[in-house]
Amino acid sequence: MHTAFFSPFMIPITALLVGAVAIVAGVLSQAHSVRMKADQRMAMIARGMRPEDIALLLGNSDDTRPSTPVKDPLRSLGNARRTGIILCSTGVGLAIFFVVLALVLQVREVYSGAAVGLIPLCIGIGFFIDYQLQKRELSRFGLEVDAPR
Repeated sequence: MHTAFFSPFMIPITALLVGAVAIVAGVLSQAHSVRMKADQRMAMIARGMRPEDIALLLGNSDDTRPSTPVKDPLRSLGNARRTGIILCSTGVGLAIFFVVLALVLQVREVYSGAAVGLIPLCIGIGFFIDYQLQKRELSRFGLEVDAPR
């Protein structure tokens, strides 16, 4: 085998190439979608369809990106809370796992694995902070989150 193929730089170079190819593929896919929509419009016009009917079938001609539905703020708030709970639980669980593993194996170095649990724990705490900020922002607009329904 060729030694250049097993170069230590192959993994980072490949990772960068995969990212670049994904971006280019996304741009080309979007351009192809816009082109196909324009071709469909032209075919419908050639067959004598009215512009109102075409707009009903295909949407606005000047809107090149798909319309996104309006986000429900309570759903977003619930997602932030749920994600915070899951990440904090995962972080605490990982820390407990490594502490118990260190106790069972009687290897002191395994305690350093408990630090891995700090990553999801801190991210989960960030989600709880985001939850509280969203809740405060919604209450400024007169929407009480904790009010009984």
